[in-house]
Amino acid sequence: MTPMQTTAKREIPFWLLAAILCAVVVLWSIIADQGYQTIFFALSRGVSTTLYVTLVAFTLSVCLATVVVLARVSPLRVLREVATFYIEIVRGIPMLVLLFYIAFVGAPWFVDFFNWGMNPLIELGLFGKMTVRGFDFTWRAIIALTISYSAFIAEIFRAGIEAVDRGQVEAAKALGLGRWHTFRFVVAPQAFKLILPPMGNELVAMIKDSALVSVLGVQDITQLGKVYSASTFKFFETYNVVAFLYLVMTISLSLIVRWLESIMGRSMRETNRHRR
Repeated sequence: MTPMQTTAKREIPFWLLAAILCAVVVLWSIIADQGYQTIFFALSRGVSTTLYVTLVAFTLSVCLATVVVLARVSPLRVLREVATFYIEIVRGIPMLVLLFYIAFVGAPWFVDFFNWGMNPLIELGLFGKMTVRGFDFTWRAIIALTISYSAFIAEIFRAGIEAVDRGQVEAAKALGLGRWHTFRFVVAPQAFKLILPPMGNELVAMIKDSALVSVLGVQDITQLGKVYSASTFKFFETYNVVAFLYLVMTISLSLIVRWLESIMGRSMRETNRHRR
C-alpha cells in the first residue's frame, strides 16, 4: 500500500461528521419538543409511500432500460434509431412536464384504449368498464418516473457496455462463445462494476424526484408536509423535518453505494493481482 493510499484510508470524512451533527440536532428537537414530535409522526406516514413509489419505479425503470439498451446496441439499424429517438426525446422533457403529461393525457388515453380493446368482454359482463378516476394517481406517478429514468439508465448501461475492452469480446468469440454467452459471462460482469456508482446516483435522484408526485396529491412526505404546514403555519419546523427524512434516506443510500463500490474495487484489484 502506497503512502497516498494509507493517508486516504485514514482521512476523516468531515462532511459526514457535519451531517451527523445536523441529524443529532434535529433528533434532539424531535425528542425534546412536543411540536416537533407531532410533526414527525404526522410526516413519517409518508415515508412508506415515498419508498414504495421509488422502489417500484426504479425496478420498472431498470427493466425498461434493459430493453431499450439492447435495442440501442442492436446490429439492426431500425432498433437503434427507435431506441435513440426514445432516449433523446424523454431526456429532453422536464420531469414535472412528463409527470403532468402521463397523469392527465396518457392516463385518459390508456383508459379509452383499454375500454375499446376489452369492449366485447365488457359487454359480456366479464370485465367492468375502466374509468379515469379509477386510475390511481400513485401509479400514474410511478409510470412517469419509470419512463423518465429509463432513458437515463439506458445510457448508463450503454456506457458501461461500451467501456468493456473490445479485445475481451473478440477473445470470447475466438473461444467459440456466442453473442449471448459473451454478454453474460464477459461483458455484463465487468459492465456491472462500472455502472454501480451512477446507478446509485440515479436511485438517490429518484428518491428526491419522488417529491414531485405531491403535485398529484399522492400522500408522500412532501405532500403531508405541505398539508400540515398550511394548516398550522409551522413552515420552518415542518420543512426541517421533511428535509431531515429525505436526507436520512439519501445519505444512507449513498454510503451503502460507496461501501459496495469499495468492496468491488478491492475484488477487482485482487483479481488483477492474481492474474499477474
